Amino acid sequence: MDAQILLWIGYAASAVIALSMTVNSIVKFRWINLAGASTFAVYGFLIGAFPVMFLNGFIVSVDIYYLIRIYSKTQLFDTLEVRGDNKYLLKFLEFHKNEIEKFFPGFKYKPEMNTISFFVLRNMAVAGIFLAHREAGNVLKVGLDYVVPEYRDYKNGKYVYDHLKDHFKEMGFKKIVSCGGTPKHTKYLKKLGFRENDEGLFEKQL
Repeated sequence: MDAQILLWIGYAASAVIALSMTVNSIVKFRWINLAGASTFAVYGFLIGAFPVMFLNGFIVSVDIYYLIRIYSKTQLFDTLEVRGDNKYLLKFLEFHKNEIEKFFPGFKYKPEMNTISFFVLRNMAVAGIFLAHREAGNVLKVGLDYVVPEYRDYKNGKYVYDHLKDHFKEMGFKKIVSCGGTPKHTKYLKKLGFRENDEGLFEKQL
């Protein structure tokens, strides 16, 4: 194989490995690292650098092992309702303020607006916060649905919008409405079954 092509394969593998080090999500890290290590293993084989091939082959097997564990592991989800003046809630919002701004530009915490306020727990660890209020009698308007970087794999959203659906219906809600916000958040909503309405908002029937 042409030496120049081999060189670019090495550069590409290095770039992918470097990219994996910049992501916060454990799942994304494993997938990107898997791609980079696989490319490096191929690169090592092509240039006859077998120590490079074996080392990255080992990394590939480790990434696959942990990905299987992540996707097969049963996680315990729960909610922890909080009052508007809860000190941990206020510190949580302050600590994640910059990240929240990325997905919910202009978000202002207004405790008096919240009909529903709870943390989403995964194996008793705080994975996110959900704040919403009642509108027009039977509409649940989401003010904030923030997930910490380590848990951004859509499982939080599926738990809130699918598993808790009956709970919301018992409270008298017929649909959930959310602003699209940023392109990433819009993609998140669409993946969870929300559809854009004539007003530019995203809604999901319960």
